[in-house]
Amino acid sequence: MRIDSMIRIGGGLLALLLGTYALAQEPDAPPNIVLIIGDDFGLDVTSDMYPGLIDDLAKRYGPEGHGHPEHGLISGSPASTPRLDDLARQGMTFTNVWAQPFCSPTRASILTGLFASKANVLTYADPLAQRHTSFVQLLKDRAGYSTALFGKWHLAGLPGNPVSYPGMKPKEAGFEIFKGNMHAAIRTYWSYDYHVQDADTPASEWRTESPPEKSLPGIAPTTFAPVVKVADAIEWITAQEEADANKPWFVWLAYNLSHATAQQRPSAMAVPNADTLDPRSRDEMKACEGEFGSSNVGSCSGEALMRAMTNALDTVTGKLLDAIDALDPNTYVIFIGDNGTPMYGRPNLDFIDNMYITRSGRGKGSAYESGVRVPLVVKGPGIPAGTSSDEYVHAADLFSTILTIAGLTPPESVPGSDRTATVPVDGVSLTPILFGEAAAVRDPNDDYLLTETTNLLTGGTRHAAARNARYKVVCTAEADAKTCELYDLRDDPLEEYPLEAPASCGDYDDGAWTAEDAGWHYCRLRLIIEEESVLAAR
Repeated sequence: MRIDSMIRIGGGLLALLLGTYALAQEPDAPPNIVLIIGDDFGLDVTSDMYPGLIDDLAKRYGPEGHGHPEHGLISGSPASTPRLDDLARQGMTFTNVWAQPFCSPTRASILTGLFASKANVLTYADPLAQRHTSFVQLLKDRAGYSTALFGKWHLAGLPGNPVSYPGMKPKEAGFEIFKGNMHAAIRTYWSYDYHVQDADTPASEWRTESPPEKSLPGIAPTTFAPVVKVADAIEWITAQEEADANKPWFVWLAYNLSHATAQQRPSAMAVPNADTLDPRSRDEMKACEGEFGSSNVGSCSGEALMRAMTNALDTVTGKLLDAIDALDPNTYVIFIGDNGTPMYGRPNLDFIDNMYITRSGRGKGSAYESGVRVPLVVKGPGIPAGTSSDEYVHAADLFSTILTIAGLTPPESVPGSDRTATVPVDGVSLTPILFGEAAAVRDPNDDYLLTETTNLLTGGTRHAAARNARYKVVCTAEADAKTCELYDLRDDPLEEYPLEAPASCGDYDDGAWTAEDAGWHYCRLRLIIEEESVLAAR
């Protein structure tokens, strides 16, 4: 049953909160939930989901604004994403969303509701310990959900030699079935290890099979990974609906697109199957003589390949959304990216081609906006279509948000990395925003977000940033005056003009400074980084 009814209070509209939505919904029809995670592209690649964003930035940094000499870089070339654009029009988009700078730390934050240091997943090689609380297990145990994971996991650590995957496996996290790949990157998009956990495998074990050949409407049978993932998801969802239409289900669908592959030759990128691309993307691949359905990329640039691979993700996501609409519209769909767009500094592996001005030394793996700002849209019953929120939110918020959508009360604290301690959950539920009860879920000054990582690609460089509604401090290597920068994201969302930081923070909290002073925000946010992030003295 759709949660379309609204209560009129004082002439205003108050959407029914999900914590009490049982009043408006049949007890035997709780909502289904789908979480879709895109890999390795930030808001810059999918900016068409946010109409007016690029125009606003171009004006802000152009002659009428900051007058930046390179403002022309802002109006670049995002991917063609018509189905994601349509999803955004059907739901609520969030414009100020942080993930972690790398894949697995973000996935750990989503699963546990914790920032990276608390989850102890700070690099793409770190395994998530089995002692952490997974929201998926709570959905299964406390709300009776059937649970499934299709695609990239990347929370069990790297495979090792012999292959072991020491961290949390999908069944250990509460998934009843897993079909996909546990590693960071697949070998190629057509030839890869297809890992399976099902009723025949213990929670700590898995099978490795050859990838199956699957098809989707309008897409020929293939082993192309995104097609297989979506086909697997649709088959499982269909089976759940046929078995018991009143039993809720949760799907975690995680693409490898648009991540580079483990195989580097002839290219670490790929030209998707032609029938997964729209005319614009097919024409771009033809123009640079890329061979469809292969890693033979011709003269196609890294930026063009990123666009094509993202467009393929968009196409197959549309097939999933069509199937869900036909099977059960009582479903919430959440789409998020896992980190910013890569700038690896190697030929054909620099991908930012839109939105940002400074690109060298930024992107994936850094705590700058281009490394952590990602798209997020939520669609479902009771969420007003075509709406947007500029509240500052984090991928960790999905932990509490999904539990609340399911009618559960999220835990306030969970086990941390230390076996003997519990830690406060960092994520907060976004349902008050989604259902019109509040414009914000965090205090604009006193609350904060944290993003952090250790970048193994640059020899272990540590990055951390903290922000509130307006200000951001980003630090590299150490949390000190030499390496930390202060930005006013309201005025300078692309981080081109660092503000002057105070000479000392020794007396910032003695009452002489207030939240009206930028220096107060610098000192407070830097202190958070010093005490709580990867840069803290341990």
